[in-house]
Amino acid sequence: MASNKEMFDALRLLEKEKGIPVDYMITQIKKAIASACRNLYDGNENVDIKMDPEKNSFSVKLMKTVVEEVEDPSYEISLDDALEISKRAAVGKEVGITLEPKKFGRIAVQTARSVIRQGIRDGEKDQMLVEFQSKMQEITTATIERVDPETGNVTLKFGNAVAVLPRSEQIGTEVLREGSSIKIYVAGVKETERGPRVTISRTHPDFVKRLFEKEVPEIYDGIVEIKSISREAGSRTKMAVFSEDSQIDAVGACIGARGARVNTIVDELGGEKIDIVLYNDDPKVFIAAALSPANVLSVDLNEGDQKACKATVPDGQLSLAIGNKGQNVRLAAKLTGYKIDIRPESGFWGENEDDEEKE
Repeated sequence: MASNKEMFDALRLLEKEKGIPVDYMITQIKKAIASACRNLYDGNENVDIKMDPEKNSFSVKLMKTVVEEVEDPSYEISLDDALEISKRAAVGKEVGITLEPKKFGRIAVQTARSVIRQGIRDGEKDQMLVEFQSKMQEITTATIERVDPETGNVTLKFGNAVAVLPRSEQIGTEVLREGSSIKIYVAGVKETERGPRVTISRTHPDFVKRLFEKEVPEIYDGIVEIKSISREAGSRTKMAVFSEDSQIDAVGACIGARGARVNTIVDELGGEKIDIVLYNDDPKVFIAAALSPANVLSVDLNEGDQKACKATVPDGQLSLAIGNKGQNVRLAAKLTGYKIDIRPESGFWGENEDDEEKE
């Protein structure tokens, strides 16, 4: 067996730098050698290959059948020649002819390199797929490798995986710098012909949900449940929470002492406002809470299966209930699943508290 320390050192370095197991690459090399032998020996790919990384040893033997009269030298060997290789040789049995690496020639080397390169690419894809799948629907911390100055897309690395965070999945006007760390949400993983395709985001509503799970022990332990979230990333999020334990203040647990818990998440989201409301099985109560910070006087549900309602607010809080460019009522509708029609207490679309009130 010939020593090939340099080759095995190279494989070990690839394992260290790329995370591709040496055993995987050895399998690919064996396939390449078998392919080369098939080309060099008229289709004979019956090869005995032994590779031992611990001993840095490598040998290749082309297996041929022992016959009395050779008709196909690529597959057969005479008994006399076989006995020179092994004293146990006998007609009908196989013997291995040791091949020197140089006998593979240029074609063999090129084939091996090609298959090894493809094997490395496949190995990297497999490693990335495993990396992505292990983080599926979770938050992970990544390092910013590159920010594209034209598109704003960001190339991130976490573990052995690399992914792109599109500008559309970034929060508002946040400025991301190369070399810094960032939290991302792995929203989806799909295997394609070009390798695993991962969808990562900082705008996904579940990004906020996972942040609260990490920050609020009561949510992580299941004492407090997040019922629903609606979000316009970079601007505002509404979140409905609930606890089966009447002794637990679900909203207070999420806010934390002096707002410590929610402020930590607001900082992570670049100042995004977060409204936390108490979920209620009664849609009227829930819708009223969802329209916070506006004070809702009454909620009238539409008859029939259509999930729609009319919410009445004091005249002076009409703008507050609707929100800037309709954001508050829009988020409340997403949070509750109801189409919400806001009406002032006076019955008119005025914002003056001095308007005549409806009797």
